[in-house]
Amino acid sequence: MAMRGSAETVVGRPGPAGQLGGPLSVLVVTSEWPTANQPLLVPFIVQQVRFLREAGVDVEVFPFRGARNPENYARAWRRLRGRIRAGRHDLVHAQFGQAGALAAFPKPLPLVVTFHGDDLEGIVGDDGRYLWLGRVLRWVSQAVALRADGIVAVSRHLGRYLPHPPDAIIPTGVDFSKFRPIPMAEARARLGLPPDRKLVLFPADPAETRKRHALAERAVRLAGEADLVVAWGVPHQDVPVYMNACDVMVLTSMHEGSPTVVKEALACDMPIVAVDVGDVRERLGPVEGCVVCPDDRPETIAAGLADVLARGGRVRGREAVSNLEEAVLTAKLLEVYKLALSRARGGRRMGVAGSLARPGGDPPGPVRGVGMHLGGAGGDGGEGPTPLGGAGHGRRDHGPPPRGPVRTGAGVSG
Repeated sequence: MAMRGSAETVVGRPGPAGQLGGPLSVLVVTSEWPTANQPLLVPFIVQQVRFLREAGVDVEVFPFRGARNPENYARAWRRLRGRIRAGRHDLVHAQFGQAGALAAFPKPLPLVVTFHGDDLEGIVGDDGRYLWLGRVLRWVSQAVALRADGIVAVSRHLGRYLPHPPDAIIPTGVDFSKFRPIPMAEARARLGLPPDRKLVLFPADPAETRKRHALAERAVRLAGEADLVVAWGVPHQDVPVYMNACDVMVLTSMHEGSPTVVKEALACDMPIVAVDVGDVRERLGPVEGCVVCPDDRPETIAAGLADVLARGGRVRGREAVSNLEEAVLTAKLLEVYKLALSRARGGRRMGVAGSLARPGGDPPGPVRGVGMHLGGAGGDGGEGPTPLGGAGHGRRDHGPPPRGPVRTGAGVSG
């Protein structure tokens, strides 16, 4: 894997054609990438790069570390200029709005930007409050969106923060060959977990304030007769083992874009209890045996956990995320690349057309007019795109308006 500050190039088998007749050449710019000290960072981006290469795309990764330091961004901007001049890339794909800023001002190549969540929803400080820096990052991301030739959001609700609708909603995908059901007894034996206890999985960094580990701990205590298992800092290939070993997963984040762990857990047929953030409601809505909590009080989350633990068993989650296989999403991303190249040659702004159009017309809410949407029924509405000035960073600015409780598969209960 490439280190931050270095570049990595691998040419895949013949695939989509680039501007010069060879394989399509994409420079992926990202502010997050695995390092020797943190080899498990952003597995969803690493996975996307791998599948692009398998599709025949020539991908070079340009990682950098901003660390909220303007000097780091200036150095990365200069290095990126040199790399673009030295290479023969067809387009730049920036992961996160802050990475897009390096390629957008000026914009020497067609630019595709994927917005993941924090770049639009805000940055949470150690005290649990949204930082002013998050508002600045939102403004920067909105300016980048105005310069981009193609815009991807990982979740429908992020469209409310953008100056115009994204071209595609492409959630982070799932590698179904890794995330699949295995017997619980086998999984617990492999991990050395007790065979006779109820186990609740918390698959996030407990030190990251936004994930609210303390809230998960309190909810599990209130639910009673269950232990909280933290799966963080473990090899990515062990994550599906933890998901099969535990009875239920809990998600307590302050905000999310399109949480990959939710889709991975569903691919393992694992029950989930989650607060209503990102595209969680859309993912869990069709799945009987999961719970989307109407609020983030520990008592509410505990009640959801108690219900799921009392019910027992697994859920039919894998079929609910079957359209999120990474290979399928890679094909959709390639369509966005084609659209961006067309626009850079003088084409007008439009949604991805043809077979990728969402059946039944445009999706509702803030992405009206988008030509492609991937995902199930339901989803987040919204009040429409936020002007470049942005909204404030109070809790109500992050995620959809409050709605009634949902025990998924059972409709809305009051």
